[in-house]
Amino acid sequence: MDTSDDLLIFAIEASHEYGERVSRSLGIALSAHEERSFEDGEHKIRSLVNVRNRDVFVIQSLYGDAQQSVNDKLVRLLIFIGALKDASAARVTAVIPYLAYARKDRRTQSRDPVTTRYLAQLLESVGTDRVVSLDVHNLAAFENAYRCRIDHLEARELFVRYFAPWLRNDELTVVSPDVGGFKRADAFREALSRRLGRPLGLAFMEKRRQRGLVSGETLVGDVAGRTVIIIDDLISTGGTILRALKACYAEGAAHVCAAASHGLFVGNAAALVAEPGLGKLVITDSVTPFRLPLELVSRKVEILDSARLFAEAIARIHSGESVSELLQS
Repeated sequence: MDTSDDLLIFAIEASHEYGERVSRSLGIALSAHEERSFEDGEHKIRSLVNVRNRDVFVIQSLYGDAQQSVNDKLVRLLIFIGALKDASAARVTAVIPYLAYARKDRRTQSRDPVTTRYLAQLLESVGTDRVVSLDVHNLAAFENAYRCRIDHLEARELFVRYFAPWLRNDELTVVSPDVGGFKRADAFREALSRRLGRPLGLAFMEKRRQRGLVSGETLVGDVAGRTVIIIDDLISTGGTILRALKACYAEGAAHVCAAASHGLFVGNAAALVAEPGLGKLVITDSVTPFRLPLELVSRKVEILDSARLFAEAIARIHSGESVSELLQS
C-alpha cells in the first residue's frame, strides 16, 4: 500500500497490538512515543518523533479492560492528541475501532446525559481534525454530534465474506434483535443476498426498555425451518441476543448463529456464548474478548480482522481518496 513520507501512525499502548496489524497492512512502522504513569494515577504521553506538518493517525480502541478503564484510555487519547496538535501536526485523526459512550445518544429520562455529544466535544476541544470508527451504535447521532470530519466504517462485508461460503446452501433469515437495528440487518441481508445470488428472509424482534428493564417477546418475520443469523452492533451482557435466539427457536428456527461488530461480554455474557442453541458467534477484533474463557472463545467465537479495513481507510484519507467507495467495494 503506497503511502507518502508525511504519514505517521501511532498506537497508544493499550491498542498497540491492533495498531501493529494496521501498520503492517499499510507497510509502514508505528511511530515511537513515550507513555509514563505517575504514583498518583496521572500520566503523560508524547511523540518521540517530529510531527510538524505531518498527517498523524492515533489508534486507540475505547473499551475498559483489566489494566485500564475506558476513562483512562480516553484521557490518554485526549492528552496525546492535544500534545500532537501543540507540536504542530498538520492533521490529527483519531482512529477508534470501538467508540465508547455511543449508546447514550438521546434523553430517555429527564436530566439524562447525552454522552455521544459530550465525547465529540471532548475530542474536538483538543484539536482532533477527524474521527474514524467502526459500526457506532447510532449512525445518525454520530453524524450529528461531531463538527469535525468523521468516517464511519462498517463490518458488513466482513460478515458477508464469512457467512456466504459457510451457509451458501441454507434457507436463511437475517434477524434484528430490536427495531432500532432493522436498517443494519436489512443492509446485511441485501449484501449477503447479492453474494449468494438469491433472496433471503428478514425478521425483527420487538423490544422495549424502561429503567434498565427489557421487555417484548414478539418476533415479526418467518424463521420456521430456516437458518437464522442474528445481527447487531455490539454484545454487552448478551441479553438482547439471547431473547432473540429463544424467540427464533420458539418459532421453529432450525439453526441460530449471531454476529456483532463489538463483543464487550460483560456480566453473564459467557452464558450466552455457551448456550447450546447458539451456533457460531462472529465478532470483529475491535474489542479483545478477554472476559470470556479461552476454551469458550476457541470453540464458539469467530474473530474477524478489521485492522485491514482501517488500514485501507487510513490510506484513502491520507491520499484524499473516497472512503465511501471502500465500503461499497
